[in-house]
Amino acid sequence: MCGIVGYTGYRNAKNVIVDCLKRLEYRGYDSAGIAILNKNLSIFKEIGEIKNLEDSLPKIKGNAGLGHTRWATHGGVSKKNAHPHVDCNEKIAVVHNGIVENFKVLKEELKKKGHKFSSETDTEVIVHLIEEEYKGNIEEAALLALKKIKGSYALAIICKDEPNKIIGIRKESPLVIGVGDNENFIASDIPAFLKYTNRVIYLDDNEMCVATPNSIKIFDENGNEVMKEERIVEWNVEDAEKSGFPHFMLKEIYEQPVSISQAMRGRISEMEPWITLGIENFEDIDSITMVACGTSFYAAMVGKYIIEEITKIPVFVELASEYRYFGGRGSEIVIAITQSGETADTLAAIKKAKAFGCKTIVITNCVGSTAARLADDVILTHSGPEIGVAATKTFTSQIIILLLLALKIAIVREKMELDKVEENISNLKMLPHVVTRVLEKNDEIKEIASKIKDSQTVFFIGRGINYPLSLEGALKLKEISYIHAEGFAAGELKHGPFALLTEKTPVVAIVTRDKTYEKTLSNIGEIKARNSPVIAIVEEGDEESEKYADFILHFPSIPFPFSCIPIAVILQLLAYHVANLRNCSIDKPRNLAKSVTVE
Repeated sequence: MCGIVGYTGYRNAKNVIVDCLKRLEYRGYDSAGIAILNKNLSIFKEIGEIKNLEDSLPKIKGNAGLGHTRWATHGGVSKKNAHPHVDCNEKIAVVHNGIVENFKVLKEELKKKGHKFSSETDTEVIVHLIEEEYKGNIEEAALLALKKIKGSYALAIICKDEPNKIIGIRKESPLVIGVGDNENFIASDIPAFLKYTNRVIYLDDNEMCVATPNSIKIFDENGNEVMKEERIVEWNVEDAEKSGFPHFMLKEIYEQPVSISQAMRGRISEMEPWITLGIENFEDIDSITMVACGTSFYAAMVGKYIIEEITKIPVFVELASEYRYFGGRGSEIVIAITQSGETADTLAAIKKAKAFGCKTIVITNCVGSTAARLADDVILTHSGPEIGVAATKTFTSQIIILLLLALKIAIVREKMELDKVEENISNLKMLPHVVTRVLEKNDEIKEIASKIKDSQTVFFIGRGINYPLSLEGALKLKEISYIHAEGFAAGELKHGPFALLTEKTPVVAIVTRDKTYEKTLSNIGEIKARNSPVIAIVEEGDEESEKYADFILHFPSIPFPFSCIPIAVILQLLAYHVANLRNCSIDKPRNLAKSVTVE
C-alpha cells in the first residue's frame, strides 16, 4: 500500500504536496518522491521518511504536481524504485498504488520497442504504455494504456505538455478527489488534503478524473462523462493531528471514550429498549458469516461469542483472504468488517458473497469507501480518522457495533426479556466511563510494561471471549514492539506451547469470572509451575486471581460481554508502553501499512 497526492491550483505545489504526504505517511514510509510541473517536469526522490525528501528539496516553484510515499510491494527500497516514474522523454510522470500482474510481458514488449527502464518496479511499465499512446491528450492515452494492464491501481498522472492538469484513475485501490476553490486535489485518503478542503468526490472503480484548478471532470472506462455527487467530510484537520500526544496511537487510545460514544450515538432509543442500525429483516436469519482481516478479524471473533451468546444464532468467522478463494455459500448474510473499507481481500470476499446471492453488510469507519458502496448495507463506526498503523479505537468501535447488532437481533427475535434488554443497554452506556477509568491506570500499566520490555517472547492467554482478545493483544505487541508474541486459548497450552515456557517467557493472562474462571486459574497454576512470570488482567475485587499472578492489572467491574472493551484498552496501552520503552517507531512500524490495498 502506498500514498498518492496530486495538486493543481494557485499555491506552490511543492509545499502543498509535501504537507499532504506527511498526512499519508502511515500508508508507506520506505521512500518518497514528488514531481513538479513548471517549465519542465522536475522529479525528486529520497529513501526513508518524508522528512528526508523535504530536507533535500531545492527551492522550486510550480502550481501542479504529484507526490508519493511508498510501501514496497515490487522492487527493493531504493531511489530508482521510488515514485514518481517517468517516460523515456521525461514528459509524463506517474505515481501508483497497486499491482500490475502482467508487467513482465508488458515490459518485454516495451523493451523491444526501444523503451528504457530505470527501475525494478511493475509501475514503470504504466508510464511507458502511456508514452506509447500519447498523441497530445493525456487522458485518452491513459485510458488506452490501461486497457492493456491486468491488476489493481490508483494512479495519478501529469504531463509536461498539458500543465495544470492532473489525472486520477482507480481500479480496486482507493482514490478520492478534494474539491477546492481555484485548486483541486486527488489523494489516497481524505486526511491528506483535509487542511485545505472538506469537500470530496469519491471515485468508483474504473473511473478517471481530469482536474485543473477550476474544473473537475469524471469519465468511465470508455471515456463517457459521469456526474458525481460532492460530499462534505465531517472531520476537521485537528481530528487528524496528534493534539499534544507523542504518538497518534496514544492519542487514538485516549479518544476511545468519545469514539465508543460516537458508535452508539443515535442508535439507542431513549424512550424504549430499542436499537436502530438502519438495517432490518433479521427475523429469519439461520446463521451469519463474518469476514475480515487482521484486527478486524479478531473483532469478528469477539462478535461471534457475543452474537451466539445473546441471540443463539450460529456465527462463522472467516479470514477474508481465505474466503475469497475457498469460501462456500454458507450463510445468507455475510458481514464484512474493515476499518478503511479498502482492504483488498475483504473487498474480494464481499464480491464473492454477492456472487453467491448473499445479503452483504459492511461495518466500516469510512463513509464513501469502496466496501461501503459495494455492500448491500453499511454500518459506520463513526470513529473519526485513525492514523496509527496499529488499530485501537476502531477495534473497540467495531465491537460496539457488533454488540448493538446482537441486541438488535435479540430484540427483533424476542430472545431476551425486556428487563434484560434494559440492563444490557445500561451497561453499553457505561462503557465510555469504564474506559476513562482504565485510562487513569496508564502509569500503572506503563510500570508493568517495563517488566516485559526486554523479553524475547510473550504469551497471551484467555478463554471464551478472552481468547480473541489474547490474539489481539499479541498482535498489538508484535506489530509495534517487534517482540515475538502469541495468543492462545488457555486450555491449549498443554497441547504443545508448554514446551516454550521458561522463566524468561512472560504470560499475560486475561481472567474474567465466567464459567471458565476456575479452569483459567488452573491454567495459570500450570504456567507458574514452569516458572514463567504471569501478568493477570482481572476484574476489580477479584482477590482469588491475585494469588496466582506475579503482577496484576485491574479492569473496572462490568459483566460479560462488556468486559471485553476495558480489557482491550489495557492490552493496547500495554503494547504501546512496551514499544515506547523500546524506542520503536510506534505509528509507523516496519514493513507494515495502515490499510492493505493489494493482495
